[in-house]
Amino acid sequence: MTSLTPEQYKQKMQRRKEVQEQRVSQAALEKGLVIVNTGNGKGKTTAALGMVMRSLGHGYRVAIVQFIKGAWEPAEKAVFTKWGEQISFHALGEGFTWETQDRDRDIQKVYEAWNLALSYIRNPEFKLVLLDEVNVSLKLGYLKLEDLLTGLEEKPEDSHVILTGRGAPPELIERADLVTEMKMIKHPFREQGVRAQPGIEY
Repeated sequence: MTSLTPEQYKQKMQRRKEVQEQRVSQAALEKGLVIVNTGNGKGKTTAALGMVMRSLGHGYRVAIVQFIKGAWEPAEKAVFTKWGEQISFHALGEGFTWETQDRDRDIQKVYEAWNLALSYIRNPEFKLVLLDEVNVSLKLGYLKLEDLLTGLEEKPEDSHVILTGRGAPPELIERADLVTEMKMIKHPFREQGVRAQPGIEY
């Protein structure tokens, strides 16, 4: 890249600023979003929890319903309980399916989680609802896609729903307003045999 003189750089940044300000001024619409974090890379839940923190910081009420991961009792739950009634946190799964080895019970637990999640999705008092690992429940066939898509249509116009987990189906991606795919480049477990660590994975 050719180096710019200070004056050329200033002019370039001024043009960029004008373009950005024009884009922002034209984006006047506000609406509740359906957000999907998917892909094989790490960070889907972590990114969603960043949005949870922002929402809490704005004083909004938030609900988190964990599918699949429930047996872990993650450290996030310990942090979020300090927010009192502003947040509702439910870890309703019993771990990953290879641990339970009982498909019927897995389906039962997923629908318990889904019915609870749906009560939050419908509730206009909750600005943000996080359905953690729900995409895995869809991929495994524990939760019917049509039930999920129908439920999303019941959310108030100004509330947001985040759905995390690998393998988000195309129909959900099509319905979503914001989709991020996490791509794994390297992982210490796979390359080095480093086990999950507190503060990093849980």
